[in-house]
Amino acid sequence: MNEAVMNLLKEQIWYLATYTEEPNAIPVAFKDITPEGKLVVGDVFLDTTLKNIQANGKIAVSACNAKTFEGYQIKGTATYITTGPIVDTFKKIVSDMFNGACTAKGALVITPEKIIITTPGADNKKEI
Repeated sequence: MNEAVMNLLKEQIWYLATYTEEPNAIPVAFKDITPEGKLVVGDVFLDTTLKNIQANGKIAVSACNAKTFEGYQIKGTATYITTGPIVDTFKKIVSDMFNGACTAKGALVITPEKIIITTPGADNKKEI
């Protein structure tokens, strides 16, 4: 994952897409990138997303800058965790934001397999 992709992912909201019999797409704000290049998402309200992940493990993440139209789609696989430092970090962030009214229940760990440019122009649909 190059620096441009990482910077955009750090700055923008992500949209997660999963599927089984019916597609599901949601925006997420509780997210990060690990030093190893995995994408992590805190689970606050991921019910349908988690059911789809349990069914086939596949996920797509899309993010773009609404002003410049720079965008990327990351396709990969996801696993769900309920313990460990990643989950602890999301629990604190969510609890602090909502003054203890809710917390993260776990986290998705996404392993990127393809990164595709969605920016309009000559490189659109190019895999990097």
